[in-house]
Amino acid sequence: MSAKEEWLRELRHLYGAGILFFYYAKWPILIGLPILYYGLDYPRNLALDILWIWSLALVFKDLYVWLVLQKSYCGSKSCRSEKEKKDGGDNPENESR
Repeated sequence: MSAKEEWLRELRHLYGAGILFFYYAKWPILIGLPILYYGLDYPRNLALDILWIWSLALVFKDLYVWLVLQKSYCGSKSCRSEKEKKDGGDNPENESR
């Protein structure tokens, strides 16, 4: 394996680890850090402040995708049609889906 391929492989591992870290840690960081700073008098830390800002940006991104872009990510089989939403999906023609 060449040095460039190995370097790209390591970058992919770091990217994957970052995704997993922020998937599970963004809410505890977002809620817990202000509690540590203002409730428990934890000393300020620049690295934790940057993680908190990054977690806040990820939460805003998740809310934007969930609330604003919901219809664009909705596939034909994964979302109910407007007709199904209106009649509650109890229509017999909807049972075949």
